[in-house]
Amino acid sequence: MGKSQKKRAMRRHNPMRVPDSHLPKGLTAASSSSNKTEAVLPIIKKMENADPVERKWACVAVSNLIYNDPSTRRLLQGKNVVGTLIGRLTDSEEEVVVEAAGALRNLCIDGGYEICAEMYNKNILAPLSTFVPKISSILAQYIDSPKTAPENAQKVVYEFAENVITILWCLSETSNKALNAVNNLTLVPFLMAFLLSRDRLPLPTVTSAAQCLYVLTDDNTPVADEVRVNFSYISCLIEIAKARGSIHEFKDSAKRRAVTLGILTCGILRNLAPFPPPSSIASVDLDNEILLPMLVPVVSVGLLQEATETVRELVLAHQSETSDANQRNTGPKLDHKSETEIGLERVETSLRATQLALEILTGVCATLPDPDLEPGVDDEVFENEVLEDSAADDSAMDDARDDVMAVDDATLGPNDSHIPTTPSFLPTLLEPLLALIQPTELSFPVPSPHAPTTSALSAIHIAAFECLSNAFFALAAAPGSAASDVHAGQRVWSTVWVALAGAGNPLEAAAGSARATVWDVAVGVLWSVGTIWTGKIVPEEAQVQALIALCDARTDDAVRVKCIGALSALAQHADPASLDANRVIASYLLGLLVPGRTGTETMLQAAESLIDIFADERAPAEANFRAGNVLEALAGAVEGVRRAVKGIDRKKEGGRELRRHGEEVRDNLVAFVRYRRSLKV
Repeated sequence: MGKSQKKRAMRRHNPMRVPDSHLPKGLTAASSSSNKTEAVLPIIKKMENADPVERKWACVAVSNLIYNDPSTRRLLQGKNVVGTLIGRLTDSEEEVVVEAAGALRNLCIDGGYEICAEMYNKNILAPLSTFVPKISSILAQYIDSPKTAPENAQKVVYEFAENVITILWCLSETSNKALNAVNNLTLVPFLMAFLLSRDRLPLPTVTSAAQCLYVLTDDNTPVADEVRVNFSYISCLIEIAKARGSIHEFKDSAKRRAVTLGILTCGILRNLAPFPPPSSIASVDLDNEILLPMLVPVVSVGLLQEATETVRELVLAHQSETSDANQRNTGPKLDHKSETEIGLERVETSLRATQLALEILTGVCATLPDPDLEPGVDDEVFENEVLEDSAADDSAMDDARDDVMAVDDATLGPNDSHIPTTPSFLPTLLEPLLALIQPTELSFPVPSPHAPTTSALSAIHIAAFECLSNAFFALAAAPGSAASDVHAGQRVWSTVWVALAGAGNPLEAAAGSARATVWDVAVGVLWSVGTIWTGKIVPEEAQVQALIALCDARTDDAVRVKCIGALSALAQHADPASLDANRVIASYLLGLLVPGRTGTETMLQAAESLIDIFADERAPAEANFRAGNVLEALAGAVEGVRRAVKGIDRKKEGGRELRRHGEEVRDNLVAFVRYRRSLKV
């Protein structure tokens, strides 16, 4: 089976350089915003020319025209450039085929999922599937007898292989349907052949094979199993991951791709883990012995500010070059990339490597088990509705819940979890992550002077926030809590808010934009930090209002739950000076208990947070509890919470876990109201 839809919505490795979904739709908008409109039709016509030289020229021209130019790309797409280029993949001239594959590869990377979906729908896999065995045959010939073909011929084949592999990689990220079709090509031996023979092949081609394999092994059982059971494959991947070299040479172009290859193999290994015994790697501490020594130095290099300054200088130089070229020649530029363009691509490659390392580290930091129940759990455990009223048998439900957890434990073997008992690497990782969440002047500008850099920088900020969130949630659940170091928690909290100030007002950011996503992910960090240092973070009015405004603005329950969690931590600050913040937050959360105002998860989190906020009747916040008549408000909310829990559909993804959690919150709310009433205060 392919990747689940949930995973597809949470892509960790985006093949797109620059998302362009914000651009106006339609040919008219593309024509008006592109300065190359007149060059498009002649190029499309030349692709059908009888002269192969003209067809080759047209394919090359497409790649040049779309470079960092989404408007022209969309204009070409409206003229069916995708279908025309796919037709050229069966051209009688090999050079035309090679250039067509290169143009399609560039369209995949620059255009993203929309164009990839169009390619799949226009059956690009039919010609691609014929290329795989041909490339494999030529590859074996070159490896066995490297002198059988001139160097320039080998270069063409390797570049062609890189283009084909990259297209397959991008297609596999398009949809489950496309992924399943790519699975049917049985690509593992094809891709691993490049990695196994890496010392005799160009590094860019080997790296593209690793990228494709990284995506294909991510939550994709057929491919992961095929790699996992082959000892030679695993040994090869471990060998590459351990051959790290000096990370200080990361900025050198000769080492950049080697570092990226090492990062990708780390990602592949983590996708494959855990490894079943008697495999020798089953006893290896994959995270601490292989992954962290490779990944932590990469994110510790701290390239963001330096990259921003370099890009600013290169963009100015490129603008000067372009201006001079336009004065000399008004035709489309079809020659090789300039030094400034190559320099910009080098910076982007470095930034993307950092992003990739962060994405893998996010998984390493996620040391908490997946809350979803195993598929084998008997759903009938949940079939009996319990606690129809407040007098229901609590012990019966507790026994049922214990039975479910026992089944969970029984389904897990000794090697089903490579979860460390404590994130001991966090102190080393904390400072680099706090640096990587800080925006630079190129992180969010609209329009950006260099869109690929802006896209990479914002992706790094998002990945760093995700990594921090996972790490602190893991730390909260680990033995030996860090709660005693209050200064550390307060410093992380304030540093996150500094980064958010740089990201700008979330209410002014377009839905789905990088700015909005930064805020949505960052509140998870605030929640996790607040979970560890509950009651230790001094609430500031501006921060409280910002969290409330964000919670109101979002429709996604997951984001709203994180906002409420962060607010709950602030409301529990045990100081009389913080009573105003406590009152504001409590009043807001009580408003979320009104049936129909919000989603079930948000309502449950609000109820749970209110119980936590007023758990201690001896705390200063008790004054707000009494003055605000909170007890009666909670008692009045019980029926609404009960109805919301009863309405949870267990058949939906995550429904069983949400139902179980909802029943727990409902019981706690009933018990809290009873207890408070029993005090007769």
